[in-house]
Amino acid sequence: MRQIFLLILLFIVGQWLVKALRRHDAHTAQRTGADGARGAADKADYRNGGNGAARPATPQLAEPMIRCVECGVHAPKSDSIVVAGEAFCSAAHAQRHGARPTGREAR
Repeated sequence: MRQIFLLILLFIVGQWLVKALRRHDAHTAQRTGADGARGAADKADYRNGGNGAARPATPQLAEPMIRCVECGVHAPKSDSIVVAGEAFCSAAHAQRHGARPTGREAR
């Protein structure tokens, strides 16, 4: 019975230690990230001649993806081809889709 209580106590202490280490790591990463950004701004300020007009670097957003009407593959919007309001991953798929019979012709 004493061994079960000891195991439970060890488990609780272990969980507490893991959480404490995670909090410490998060705090350290947060502090390091803030210092790193400040250092980059100081370097940019130095490059601009020290006039204080340095802008912090903005993160680049991912390019939007479109879904090809013909095959369903997702492709970057800049690589896509738009025909009659529909997006395609390649010119071949746009031609193939345009060559399909529609309406009564499809019957």
